[in-house]
Amino acid sequence: MNNVLLLTDKLITGGAEMYFCKLENHLKDEKMAFYSAAATGELYNQIQNKHHFIPLSLKNHMANLYTLSKEVTQKNITVIHANSLRMLLYSITIKKITRRQMKLVYTKHNVTILEKKMPSLFKKVLNQHVDQIIAVSNFEKENLLQLGVKNEITRTIYNGVDIDHFSFHQQKPKETFNVGILARLSKEKNHELFLKIVNELKDEPKVMFFMAGEGPERDSVERIISDLHLNHKVKLLGNTTNPYEFICNMDILLLTSLREVFPMVVLEALSTGTPMVSVDVGGIKEAVVDHETGILISHHSEKEFAKKIKLLHDNENLRQHLRVTGRQKVEKSFSLASMIHSTLETYQS
Repeated sequence: MNNVLLLTDKLITGGAEMYFCKLENHLKDEKMAFYSAAATGELYNQIQNKHHFIPLSLKNHMANLYTLSKEVTQKNITVIHANSLRMLLYSITIKKITRRQMKLVYTKHNVTILEKKMPSLFKKVLNQHVDQIIAVSNFEKENLLQLGVKNEITRTIYNGVDIDHFSFHQQKPKETFNVGILARLSKEKNHELFLKIVNELKDEPKVMFFMAGEGPERDSVERIISDLHLNHKVKLLGNTTNPYEFICNMDILLLTSLREVFPMVVLEALSTGTPMVSVDVGGIKEAVVDHETGILISHHSEKEFAKKIKLLHDNENLRQHLRVTGRQKVEKSFSLASMIHSTLETYQS
């Protein structure tokens, strides 16, 4: 029997954390028991099996290692699934402390500091200590292989969206054409570009912009809105407790990030039938096929984004085409059921 421990840093709103919660909620197998551990945060209420949850400290790493080593032994953990580089380093340390034979699985959600600063060391850590690396896009798998990570320990398992929860939504006529972004207010999400796009279209009376998310760049975002005199044109909504409702209320959703691996919000938008206009970064093109399942912008250009927003505003037939084909793409390739099945296979192989 395999006993699996899922690890992530903290339960705050983010792609890796939502992935962790989906695994915790949906992993089920009569021959496996599943446990989870993280520092608590706003996503704690999404943890369903709280009797199998191990709370961690945000800063006391020695206490965390002691707690986890004890739990691993008591619960006879045979697989640790780490969802950040820090949690992978925890896992390697715990394996050494407990001297247990355990399989280490690492899902790589984002670009790490170690791979940017010391790629040789990053490659060495993965090749020597990890039994299975899950890349969330083929783009990211290719990046790992180019770094020299062994092909035999690397596989792609796409992020999966709950297509029942993010059900297809028939858009209703509204007084305004709503353009949104759903992302943490951090530098890599590039809200500055989003606001430049707003500025390009500030004289379009029927087009309104909405920003959902919170984060360290809040003051900077508010300052840009004030400097560009956009208060009448864009609404800052803060964190949303209902991403589905927000996405459904948008006529189109934008992604302006400087870098991404494979963001979940893209799949959620396609699943609901909200057309996606995204810059072409990371593995996004594996879901957003230009003018087929969404619109891709080749570079970070506010003028190109504004041009495509106008195109979609004026072309209801194109919007409807993207809505239908986007949903079909998710159903075929990016379902949560497929992600869960492939992850269970990884634990068992």
